[in-house]
Amino acid sequence: MRQTKRATRRTERVVVLALDGVYPFELGIPARILGAADGRYEVLTCTVDGRPVRSNADFGITVDHGPEVLATADTVVIAPVSPDRVTGGLPDEVAAALASIRPESRIVSICTGAFVLAAAGLLDGRRATTHWQLAGLFRRMYPHVELDPDVLFVDDGRILTSAGAASGVDACLHLVREDHGSRLANTVARRCVVPPFRDGGQAQYIEQPVPEQGAASTAATRAWALERLGEPLVLADLAAHARMSLRTFARRFHDEVGLSPGRWLIQQRVARARHLLESSDLTVDQVADRVGFATGASLRQHLHAAIGVSPQAYRRTFRTAR
Repeated sequence: MRQTKRATRRTERVVVLALDGVYPFELGIPARILGAADGRYEVLTCTVDGRPVRSNADFGITVDHGPEVLATADTVVIAPVSPDRVTGGLPDEVAAALASIRPESRIVSICTGAFVLAAAGLLDGRRATTHWQLAGLFRRMYPHVELDPDVLFVDDGRILTSAGAASGVDACLHLVREDHGSRLANTVARRCVVPPFRDGGQAQYIEQPVPEQGAASTAATRAWALERLGEPLVLADLAAHARMSLRTFARRFHDEVGLSPGRWLIQQRVARARHLLESSDLTVDQVADRVGFATGASLRQHLHAAIGVSPQAYRRTFRTAR
């Protein structure tokens, strides 16, 4: 199980690859987020030849490492580049650098970094994401990749792809959460003054018509539901609280969050269950009851669908990690 292997490692080496045209903000995300995780990660930055690269801003970036450090990485992060650098092919030096990554290393891309992985053939047959504005181009260039442009990130086992810009923060927090549990991830989020978990996906950021003046938001209802996850909430309860019809509420909820109300509720219940499994001695059935799943079997089903492990295995892993 991946969590057990990584959770028992004292320090994980993360190598961030900066290519010409790199976005400076996203390049700095791994060091900022993972660097706040109490020494669990060592973050290094490299280029394909050890020389400086141009950013997409008005300055260059000098690094201390060349491609040789990629072979020592437990996790490799491909920082995004300006879309005009996305050509469909890989320069020989980039292909050689990617080829030096160990087969067991985890690989993460931020935004257009997914184009680099796809060009290298690493995403063939996999589910992945990238910035929603580039989804059409990505599909045309890489039809063998199962692209999901609605989510903030996709964890497909060894490879994790994330959407545009700040979704790199979500992806790095996810790494901390998967490796060391939600308690440390929440601590890192507080230190970096970012939300520990953003509900919904990219759909809420896609350009769409401005709602009519005075249109109500579902934010208050979401906050209300989070305080009542242990109750058997259904769509009718949420719509009634928001004082909307079922159809209007469901449509507006999806527009704002990028998920259906039912899927969002399951997501929140799984997140709360993970926290309780890590931080309490409640039985699986008691945890299920606290988060609104009817039975322990239902919790097992939803947790396995979300992260691929049973409640007992999840608890064992993260109790050991602490």
